[in-house]
Amino acid sequence: MMLRVCLISLFHTLTQVMAQEVKVECYRRNVLPEYHNISPSFLAALKLEPVTVENRMMVNVSWAVNIDASIGHLMGTLISMEGSEPYHCIYNPHLSTVNVTGSKKWFHHLFKVRFGSCFVSATNIPLPPQGSGTSYIYESINIRRPPSTTPVTTQYTQTPTEFTSVVTTTSYLRAESVTSLVFAGLTGLMILSSCYIFYKSCAANIAKSFGFKKLPQSAMAPVPVLIVYPAETPAFQQAVVALAEFLLCHGGCNVAIGMWQQGKIAELGPIRWLAEQVKVAERVLIVCPQPSLSKVNCSFSEPYISAASQDLYPLILNMVAGHAKSASDLARFWVVQLAEQQVKGPCNLPLELRACRTFCLMNDLKKLCKSLHAHRKNGKKISEVIAQLEISYSEKSTLKLTEAVKKHFQRVETSETVVRLV
Repeated sequence: MMLRVCLISLFHTLTQVMAQEVKVECYRRNVLPEYHNISPSFLAALKLEPVTVENRMMVNVSWAVNIDASIGHLMGTLISMEGSEPYHCIYNPHLSTVNVTGSKKWFHHLFKVRFGSCFVSATNIPLPPQGSGTSYIYESINIRRPPSTTPVTTQYTQTPTEFTSVVTTTSYLRAESVTSLVFAGLTGLMILSSCYIFYKSCAANIAKSFGFKKLPQSAMAPVPVLIVYPAETPAFQQAVVALAEFLLCHGGCNVAIGMWQQGKIAELGPIRWLAEQVKVAERVLIVCPQPSLSKVNCSFSEPYISAASQDLYPLILNMVAGHAKSASDLARFWVVQLAEQQVKGPCNLPLELRACRTFCLMNDLKKLCKSLHAHRKNGKKISEVIAQLEISYSEKSTLKLTEAVKKHFQRVETSETVVRLV
């Protein structure tokens, strides 16, 4: 609000100043002035003063115009110098359109002169009717040549204090046009300021009301993650793929999984592909099924399991075992259990994975996402990263993953029932 008040005050002041500015423009005129039945008042005064501008002698001609009711008939002022064509000086804007204070207003213009006597006459135009007398006023001045021993220097003269000095210009840009441009600029500035304030205060809430979700900041680079899983049921594989899609779209991760790179695995071979992926990954997620399913999956294997998972899972177990002596290397390998609750026991996980950090889906999904980003050191506080992750996905975005995990649980229950019947 204070900014707007300041801008409005500035615009008002600038407008008032520009409204009072009257410029005089002088052009050579080779035709005689016209006579008219109605003419303006005679000039109030005429003064001459010699000046030196850039080593050139000139004369500053100053004249005063009466400000009265006849100012509306003023078409300009005619300045005549002996030995040259007269000059027609016009006022921009017209004196009748501005608020001029006082009984008269002074103007001036610089003219080139020669050394010696200089005779100047001036009159307002149009001229009064013929036979009514002369309207000219006259002044003369003697322009002396400076002594040859004295260097000519630039002099600056001060015009009489009783009149306002006006700068001569040949520009056709009127004060009204300048005022319009200034007003348009200030209006645009106020509109941009209002839009910026509205954006900062309301845009986030409006977007949230329409169902848009805030995504993680682009400055936070995705976490490279590798997912490896055993060859279990199709339901288990679908749950693993749903987890990979969730981490890719909503968890701020760059995910590599054998299901999506079977052609690359066939080209490089499982061992080389796995070694390269582990090298670039910051976290390796080893997904394990519900423990009870591992006891019966050999009897109910189905033909839709990725062939790569059959080779990659044993290889990752050997790789974990090879890093068991280094705590820092082992910390890169995490276990994700697709189980209704985490069950701790000697037979719950393969021996190689029992020292790894373990998460249980779906209970530990938020904890998993936070942990994947908590170790990043990119200039942000961990609390800021966690706050971004909490609003980067909603319950709707986890629906596909939740349904896939439930189908996996239903497959486990069905397998256990069949085993009991057998």
